[in-house]
Amino acid sequence: MKSNTRRNRYMFGLGTVGRDMMYSIVSMYLIYFLTDILNLPDSTMWWMTGAMTILRVFDAVNDPIMGILVDNTHSRYGKFKPWIVIGGFLGGILTVLLFFDFGLTGAGYVTMFVVVYLLWDLTYGANDIAYWSMLPSLTLNQKEREKTGAFARICANVGLFSTVVAIIPVTNALGGDTRAWKIVVIAIVLLTWAFLCFTVFGVKEDRSIKVEQESTSLKEMFRVLFKNDQLLYTAISMALFMIGYVTTTSFGVYYFKYAFGNEDMYSVFAAILGVSQIAALSVFPLFSKKYSRKSLYAFSTVLVVVGYLIFFFAPMKMLYIGAAGILLFVGEAFIQLLMLMFLTDTVEYGQWKLGSRNESITFSIQPFINKIGGAIANGIVGVTLILSGINAAETPADVTESGLLMMKVAMLILPLIFIVIGYIIYKKKFKIDKVMFDEIIEELAARGDIKK
Repeated sequence: MKSNTRRNRYMFGLGTVGRDMMYSIVSMYLIYFLTDILNLPDSTMWWMTGAMTILRVFDAVNDPIMGILVDNTHSRYGKFKPWIVIGGFLGGILTVLLFFDFGLTGAGYVTMFVVVYLLWDLTYGANDIAYWSMLPSLTLNQKEREKTGAFARICANVGLFSTVVAIIPVTNALGGDTRAWKIVVIAIVLLTWAFLCFTVFGVKEDRSIKVEQESTSLKEMFRVLFKNDQLLYTAISMALFMIGYVTTTSFGVYYFKYAFGNEDMYSVFAAILGVSQIAALSVFPLFSKKYSRKSLYAFSTVLVVVGYLIFFFAPMKMLYIGAAGILLFVGEAFIQLLMLMFLTDTVEYGQWKLGSRNESITFSIQPFINKIGGAIANGIVGVTLILSGINAAETPADVTESGLLMMKVAMLILPLIFIVIGYIIYKKKFKIDKVMFDEIIEELAARGDIKK
């Protein structure tokens, strides 16, 4: 093992703590900020829901283009780090603007929001593509990739769940108004910039697996995305999983405020789940030594299915809801990491099949999927909040039983269907196991495309 392997593992992972704090507050709490802090009326929320859904789909299409830009970047700092810095810095400023009360209403607010949100999506996408596409350049060893990916996902979950646990109590303690949210968002952005320094200054790429190739064209981008069949099937499975995952998490605060009847318990629930997910990611390398990725994916899907069903039918008691949440999020933690590993291995598969190594185009699929998943989830959440009467409710008591049932179906049953379909597609179509991956590496080495 090279001397910088362990250093890379920790420096790479730490870089995403703040990034996921920033992404979480936008993806999970921006709509809550609009409905419960700015108190936008239904008439405006219809426009906001449509705008956010369309913007995420539109910007997701641009992510492969950003992948081309990263792949074609040649600088003394490499092709990944410049975009990590640019996207992280500008994305942080735009995050603050998303949670800023400009005093506008109606069409004026919607117009301002559309511009800022689109710019945020573009800049965060640049940072996210560059960050994750660096992973295959660190090592060719599958087990080391799993360790690095697992630690990065642990750090990402630390960022995510620290935000989920703290956001409501902290903003309420600061007054629960727009000023309180602005203070918290600024603090998160500063932490994002600080943690990115670990990756920017601490990670060193493995130069032996760099490949000399011509600049990637738009035609080449489509070739990479559609001729790499394993990348395509991974993308479809990831998209279905992310739609389910983001839909469920986006309803969290609404569930505890309007269905459970105690908004403060959301932070307790999130803390339990955060510890569970981090523990699951910590032991993943141990499980991967004994079981194949295929077996782990099947086991994780069973946990998710059981968790969703218990959650849906459970009485409003934390004992049952907490147990269901643990099963659900432990399974989802494993699936998230497995998806990252599947995506990583399609880089060498694409190089073997197509003759070019395109890490950034390949990893542009991840933010593309996150945004498409987020767009569809955002649409599901927004429409459900309006149709169920939650957005118009002044107190939890104003929401009817049918409205609460509508929210539970959208939060728990629809995601379950999406995630199961994603697993079925993977099981039938994905074929890169350890034996095949090792054969690919041997052939690439024999061709002189990489050094072992």
